[in-house]
Amino acid sequence: MIDNLEIIQSGKIGNYLNGQIVIPEGAEYQQIISPYTGEVIGQCPLCGRQELDAAMKFGKSVFLAWKNTHIKDRAQVLFRLKHLLENNIDELANLVALECGKLIGEAKAGILKGIEILEYGCSVPNMITGGFQEVSKGISCRLSREPLGVVASITPFNFPHMVPMWTLPIALVCGNSVILKPSEQVPLSSLKLAEMYTKAGLPDGVLNVVHGGAELVGEICDHPDIKAVSFVGSTQVAKAVYTRATASGKQALALGGAKNHLICMPDADPDFSPEQIVNSVTGCAGQRCMAAATLITVGNCDHLIKKMVAYAQSFRLGRDMGAIINRASLSRIENFIDEAMAEGGTLLVDGRNLLPEAVLANSENGNWIGPTIIDNVQPGMAIAREEVFGPVMAIIRVNTLEEAIEIENSNPYGNAAAIFTSSGAPADYVAEHASAGMLGINIGVPVPREPFSFGGWNDSRFGGGDITGQDGINFWTKKKKLTTKWVFPKNPDWMS
Repeated sequence: MIDNLEIIQSGKIGNYLNGQIVIPEGAEYQQIISPYTGEVIGQCPLCGRQELDAAMKFGKSVFLAWKNTHIKDRAQVLFRLKHLLENNIDELANLVALECGKLIGEAKAGILKGIEILEYGCSVPNMITGGFQEVSKGISCRLSREPLGVVASITPFNFPHMVPMWTLPIALVCGNSVILKPSEQVPLSSLKLAEMYTKAGLPDGVLNVVHGGAELVGEICDHPDIKAVSFVGSTQVAKAVYTRATASGKQALALGGAKNHLICMPDADPDFSPEQIVNSVTGCAGQRCMAAATLITVGNCDHLIKKMVAYAQSFRLGRDMGAIINRASLSRIENFIDEAMAEGGTLLVDGRNLLPEAVLANSENGNWIGPTIIDNVQPGMAIAREEVFGPVMAIIRVNTLEEAIEIENSNPYGNAAAIFTSSGAPADYVAEHASAGMLGINIGVPVPREPFSFGGWNDSRFGGGDITGQDGINFWTKKKKLTTKWVFPKNPDWMS
């Protein structure tokens, strides 16, 4: 972990306004606690309308100049940022791990995924060319895209670097000013990212970071000068943000939670599939919307489950899996396990009451739980219906693929679904019939790579389109249509 955090001043962090850290006066503060150790590593301000207005003032003051900056010059900021991120990835990954509880490797992977979207942002000048056509004799129509103005992005705790990179590069290169509101649990990475945007040449005031909780989210949804809002978080909050933001006339896209289903066939590769299935729920300690927390086995898959159990039992906390974000989340995960056992589930692997290796200093007070596998779960159980957001896999046994699809289709979410098989027919069946926006065949966490966009269906998304790719360009811009007709002058000397 890195010890020297210049962005922490006297234990209190500030907002990032007009290119510098500003400690808000009179704000309440919330402790920032490292999941690894339970230690306080700083204090985050809980800001409101006053601080939001200050960010808005700066964002509005520079918007026209940034909008009128040629898009290729705006893209150069992203090119320079890419090199800064790559050259400082170790420091950035340590900061993510410190405040979020990820493994260093996971933190780096998230940063690299963010860089991938940044690279897509660099290509936007070639993607936003619009269109032109002579639609009738002497009449032409031209399409172009314009930035919206000052927009806002609200991001969650589980990917403090990657999720802001879903939105910032595209929104900025399209010419918008952006207000970023990161999770108050993990504010440090966002401040560091904003600082690097400035070093990359982004003009002061184009990107501002304001910290806060639910009150600030409401103010963002209501603020009359914010033109669009993106949100990533739980389904309950996503729906509320979408409803409130659109009610105030904003464009809104809110990504919510998930209950992803992974279907396993008896012919799944026994040397490949068990580890991949376990990794799909234990990666990032299960704290990701793409976690495959429900495994539906079709027919006799005991030979695969046996290998899954052995692999899960080999995990070393702090080395093979990180920590849970806070005590409340840890308690919630443990309650899901207790309830599943009370309802008749069979505990194959119990991750409760485990601690990491002693070599991780001061980790005994962290938020730890190991991989947990529960067999004989019924579709009606809470652990089969609700998002656990932890490293807990529930196994539901069925006899046919049709039964598996019926269970998958009946859940209200629609983020991801996957199948492990060595046969094409069941893979094609799942690809055709699963009710989810992102599907995987022998890939437990089917996150699309750019330029293919990220986004789910049903209660996993509120609003039109996905959050990255071409849909990201569409969301952060508005169309301008120009229709032209020139009448040939009767004066033969018209050119003079």
